[in-house]
Amino acid sequence: MSEERRRNQRLDLDVTLELERLDKGGVTTLKYVHVEVDDLSKSGIGFHCARELELESIYNTRLEIWTKEVINTIVRIIRCNKMENGEYRYGGTFIGMTDTDALKIGIYQMLNAPRAED
Repeated sequence: MSEERRRNQRLDLDVTLELERLDKGGVTTLKYVHVEVDDLSKSGIGFHCARELELESIYNTRLEIWTKEVINTIVRIIRCNKMENGEYRYGGTFIGMTDTDALKIGIYQMLNAPRAED
């Protein structure tokens, strides 16, 4: 069994994420790409898409959460695995998220955490 390395519990939920690549000097080289989110925590996100993204690349993101609010944040790609179906599975860490937006994810996490059976 592998040891969990995440600092925060991840959530499996239905949210939408759009990515826009930021290069040095704040120049954008890739307009918004839609991806499918697999999991989410206060510190990061897991998603998959058909497009190959570079490790350590940085993206301006629009994350539509379950309340239909949009969180604008910055994500750094820290992990990439190519899946059997040809898509790519990514892990990203938030490097720019307001405390208020992190709190929204934290509250959802608390309300939907698995509970021990009595």
